[in-house]
Amino acid sequence: MTTTSQGRSYAHAGRYESLLFITAAIWGSGFVAQRLGLQSLGPFTFNALRFAIGSLALVPLALARRASFRPVLVPGLIAGSVLLVASGLQQAGMQFTTAGKGGFITGLYVVLVPIGAAFLGRRVDLKTWAGVALAVLGMFFISVDGEGLGLGRGELLVLASAFFWAAHILVLDRFSPRVDPIALAIVQFAVCAVLSVPVAALTESLGPGDIAASLWPVLYSGLLTIGVGFTLQAVAQVKAHPARASIIMSLEAAFAVLSGWLILGELMDARQLAGCAIMLAGMILAQLPGRSPASGSGGTP
Repeated sequence: MTTTSQGRSYAHAGRYESLLFITAAIWGSGFVAQRLGLQSLGPFTFNALRFAIGSLALVPLALARRASFRPVLVPGLIAGSVLLVASGLQQAGMQFTTAGKGGFITGLYVVLVPIGAAFLGRRVDLKTWAGVALAVLGMFFISVDGEGLGLGRGELLVLASAFFWAAHILVLDRFSPRVDPIALAIVQFAVCAVLSVPVAALTESLGPGDIAASLWPVLYSGLLTIGVGFTLQAVAQVKAHPARASIIMSLEAAFAVLSGWLILGELMDARQLAGCAIMLAGMILAQLPGRSPASGSGGTP
């Protein structure tokens, strides 16, 4: 490749990477929508609504691509079932923690994915393990308060969800190369929405005005966080430089803290902010080595 063609290639990739930056901002601010939605709706009711909206929002794109849905039915059922657990634990945890903490702890999936890949027999290098160590150290600083070390109920639930977000990415890594990614997204989101309904019916109560009271958070999370965010990611990662794409997507956690501060007035003390910075460094470090498919960046719709 000539120098001129390289410059054009990087410039072209830069435009796609700017889309990933927008995606990270949308996903980070989505934690605020999740917090606001919980004021009137239970975790699984909120998830049922937002994933149904997100699934429907992607249908026009799938039709334009003439995507085939038959090959994605089984993969979509598997991915959607894992997504049900991941999003349910995360949303339940968001009842008891801040948007910023929720965003950063969820971001641990970035370092958990290569650990899962190692158990599946894939090589994980020392930089990735160093990133894991930094993430754990950052978690320590976030967890320390005036009374000592301790993860609250919300942080523990969100931490549990990070393991399932990592599992979800590994599931997608197995199936995505074989099927249309937009069709797979539609089916998995629909499965998650449908499976959330009976869980919500058994564990949550819904008043006549509850959905209307949370309409804007539901629409933001469904249309923007899931519909627009996923579409931008799917389009941008076709051309974006993989290593830079991973780093950009790690900024989702930072946008969660910023959005929580600007919109909800959530504050962190100096030690917790230092913990966030250490965790972000660990997330970035874990993604700097040459990427295998299993360590690909993914989001937390």
